[in-house]
Amino acid sequence: MLEAAAALWMQRWYDDVTLQDIADEAGVSVQTIVNRFGGKEGLADVLADQMASRTELTRQAPVGDVEAIVAVLFADYERHGDANVLWTAQVDRVPAVARAAAHARRQHRAWLERVFADRLPSCGPDREHAVNLHHAATDVYLWKLWRRDLGLSRDDAERSMRDLLTSIDPRKRHDA
Repeated sequence: MLEAAAALWMQRWYDDVTLQDIADEAGVSVQTIVNRFGGKEGLADVLADQMASRTELTRQAPVGDVEAIVAVLFADYERHGDANVLWTAQVDRVPAVARAAAHARRQHRAWLERVFADRLPSCGPDREHAVNLHHAATDVYLWKLWRRDLGLSRDDAERSMRDLLTSIDPRKRHDA
């Protein structure tokens, strides 16, 4: 049921996928979905948790290795970036999607703090600023801009992200 819902929601708007669509795809009854998840929102919440766990497992990168970090991130975005963008566009309308997106943002931030631990200030406003810069530089919308909107090759898009991350390394900043 989760796989069926994921497959449908990766291609269509949340509201355009009915429980009947999911049941048909999964080969179960609507009542089975309701009994197991309580309905569409419950199913979406469980799916979001499952996807977050999978993402955490696949985003393993050595601390401070910008090339490896970008490669891991792009591998994820190439698989799920379009679906992430589709879901993010629905945050203001669908509470289950908003919860999933909030969880994904927290998870991405924690990942950034882990993989860029060597370059982030230890605490305070400077750390918050540096994390925010890294978050913006690695956001799925930037991937979408480069890969979908501008039509960059994956190699060129990865190079752009590496260059951007290198340029915002707080250890190399010399503010006046």
